[in-house]
Amino acid sequence: MLPSSIQISGEPLSGAEVRDICRGLRDNTVRLLSLRGCRLCDRDFGRICRALAGATSLAQLNLNLGVVSSPGRIKQLAEALRTNRSIQSLFLHGSPLTDAGLALLNPALALHPALVALDLGDCMLGDEAINLICGLLPPDGAKSGLKELTLSANPGITPKGWSRLAIAVAHSSQVRVLNLDYNPLGDHVAGMLAVAVASSRTLEVLDLEGTGLTNQSAQTLLDMVENYPTALRSLVLAENSISPELQQQICDLLSEGEEEEELAGGAGDTQEPERGRGPAAQPSWMCPGESSSQMVLMTSGLGDSLLAETEM
Repeated sequence: MLPSSIQISGEPLSGAEVRDICRGLRDNTVRLLSLRGCRLCDRDFGRICRALAGATSLAQLNLNLGVVSSPGRIKQLAEALRTNRSIQSLFLHGSPLTDAGLALLNPALALHPALVALDLGDCMLGDEAINLICGLLPPDGAKSGLKELTLSANPGITPKGWSRLAIAVAHSSQVRVLNLDYNPLGDHVAGMLAVAVASSRTLEVLDLEGTGLTNQSAQTLLDMVENYPTALRSLVLAENSISPELQQQICDLLSEGEEEEELAGGAGDTQEPERGRGPAAQPSWMCPGESSSQMVLMTSGLGDSLLAETEM
């Protein structure tokens, strides 16, 4: 039987449903498991964790919106991840992890051989968590690491923490998608991120929606896009105090860069991108007045795309 998906949202899970989920995981018939916002007892959560530990077909696990709600559950998930070898995308958006909880998860995350996408948005993280996350973005030439990282809505992270992340991104040979929307970054942090983007050879998508930016940030980002060749294809600047004119100029430059790449590719001058490693198909730029999509495609290492929700 081909692997399938189980997607349940915002409902209490019955004992029968939990048994079916565990059976599917043990029989390796589940490729995507999404229990977004579901309610279940600690015993049933432990049963699911024990089943996913040995699952070999599971590529995406979505536990968004408070499913991992206690230190005990964090420990159970960490234990499962230490054994599992197949999960490529892990979504914990809206979980009250805090820095202490991420410290419990981090050893399993750091050693996982397949994990490439991680969503820690709205997880009550601070600077100590950033120090751990930077370890998941190894420097150029080191082991493989995350390709897609979401840290939306973690206001406890200070400019010092964001500066550490910017340095890690600049030196990472892996990260391609970085979502920092709805954090109070401001112009100073945006300037550091512009330097990181200019240094990175892989970062293609940067989401800075609702991050307190002004025209000062936009001018810096415009100069970066205009004067430095980067891999950047998508820059989301909605819900900031940035003039439509500056947003349009950035939009136009990113669009021109993509058109040039497409023309070069059509002429056979460039190699075909490696399958399963680039960001999923999506608009390459965000013009003024547009908003970032609530649904994004997270890439999998098996060469196809998995559908995942990004929570706000």
